[in-house]
Amino acid sequence: MSPRLSILVPVYNEEENLADLAEELRAALAGVDYEVLWVDDGSRDGSYGLIRKACAAEPRFRAVQLATNFGQTAALAAGIDHARGAVIACLDSDRQNDPKDIPAMLAKLDEGFDVVSGWRRDRQDAWLTRRLPSQAANALISWVTGVHLHDYGCTLKLYRAEYLKPLRLYGEMHRFIPAMAGTMGARITELVVHHRPRTRGVSKYGLARIFKVILDLMTVKFMNAYLTKPSYLFGGGGSLMVLVGVALSAVTLYNKLYLGIFVKDQPLFLVSIFFGLVGVQLLLIGLLAEVLTRIYYDVRQRTAYFVRERLNLDASA
Repeated sequence: MSPRLSILVPVYNEEENLADLAEELRAALAGVDYEVLWVDDGSRDGSYGLIRKACAAEPRFRAVQLATNFGQTAALAAGIDHARGAVIACLDSDRQNDPKDIPAMLAKLDEGFDVVSGWRRDRQDAWLTRRLPSQAANALISWVTGVHLHDYGCTLKLYRAEYLKPLRLYGEMHRFIPAMAGTMGARITELVVHHRPRTRGVSKYGLARIFKVILDLMTVKFMNAYLTKPSYLFGGGGSLMVLVGVALSAVTLYNKLYLGIFVKDQPLFLVSIFFGLVGVQLLLIGLLAEVLTRIYYDVRQRTAYFVRERLNLDASA
C-alpha cells in the first residue's frame, strides 16, 4: 500500500545531522501514514552509511544513492520519481527545517490547497550573505512569475503529487517548483514555519547561486509564458525591429530627397539595415521554435493543459 505522505530529504555531506533528524521525523510524524525517502547526492563522508543504518531500523525509511554530486535539483527529481505518496514534502537535511511543522502544513493542504510553501519569517541566517540576497531573489521571482511568495528558498514545502510528477527538473530549478505548479493551476498558500540555526556541518550555499537563479528564472519565464507560443516572443520582437528598421529607412530617404543629406553621411541607414536583418532573423527563429514546440509535445505525448479532476472518466482517457 502506498503511504499518504512521502518526505524527500536530499543529503550531501550531512553525517553530523542525520541521526537526530531521523529521530525528529519519527517523533513528529507519529500517527501519519508516511515514508521518508533519503536521497544521497554523492556524499563523500559517512552520510550514506548512516542512511543505510536508519533504513534497516525503520521500514518506513527508504533511500536512493546517486552516483555523484548532481545538485539539489537532481536529488529532488530522483526523490519525486521514487516517491509513492499522494502528497510529497521536501525537507532539508541540515536540521534547520523543523519536522514538527509538517503535520500543520498537511492540515493546511487538506483545506483545499495543492501547494503549501514554508515561510521562514524569523530566519536564523546571516543577514548580508543569506537573508538579503534571498529577499531580493524572492521579490524578483514573484514579480517575473506572478506567483507571489515570501520565501521561495525554503525547502520545506508540501505538494500534491500530481503537480510534481509531470515536472522535469534540471539546473537549479527546484526553487521555482511553486511557480511551475502555479502555471498548472495549483492552489498555493504559505504557512509560517520554524527555522533553526545551523549547529553542525557547513552550509552548501553561497552568493554564486544568485547568478544561477537569474539564468534559471529566464528559462522558467519562457517555459511558463511562451513554451506553447514561442512565435509570440520571437515574432513580436522581430516585428518591432523590422518596423524600426523601416522607420529609420524612411527617415534616411526623407533626409536624402528633401534635405540633400547623402546616405554615406547618415549612420541611420546602417542602423536601419541592422534592425531589418535582426528582425527578419527573429521572425524565422519564431517559426522554427513553433515547429520544435509541436515536435516536443508530439514526441513526448504531452498536452498543453493539466487536468485537475475527472468525473466518471478513466484516468487514461
